[in-house]
Amino acid sequence: MYSRALVFTQFFLIALMALFSSGIFHSWIGMAVLSAGLIIGVWAILHNRLGNFNIRPELKEGCALVTSGPYKFIRHPMYTSVMLITLAIMIGTPTPLEWTGFITLTVVLALKADREERLWCIDNSTYENYTKKTKKFLPFIY
Repeated sequence: MYSRALVFTQFFLIALMALFSSGIFHSWIGMAVLSAGLIIGVWAILHNRLGNFNIRPELKEGCALVTSGPYKFIRHPMYTSVMLITLAIMIGTPTPLEWTGFITLTVVLALKADREERLWCIDNSTYENYTKKTKKFLPFIY
């Protein structure tokens, strides 16, 4: 139930931000951040085999740890992609509501990532070594 609540909240916040923002196309910075988010997201999908990932923060049976492509640098490139895309949405004319939505979404994605990592550590002895070589969301930073 917790996993589903996180996913629902994530998509609800993304939808709200997309519906109530008009800043993305008014700023070249917004377009650059959007492009970076899309590139990272597509790159992550290309390095992850179909059926290996789960929208819920739960491990699928038979899933495999991916350590190539963006996963070589960060453990959660799909979440980084979502954060960049939603940041791009609000870059032009950010309102307090958009900032609240973005911060809340970032917290939700961090909770999802933490849950996934706890599960990986239980089921995969190599995951702890992987965490020592990579950052969670931002290469070389965090």
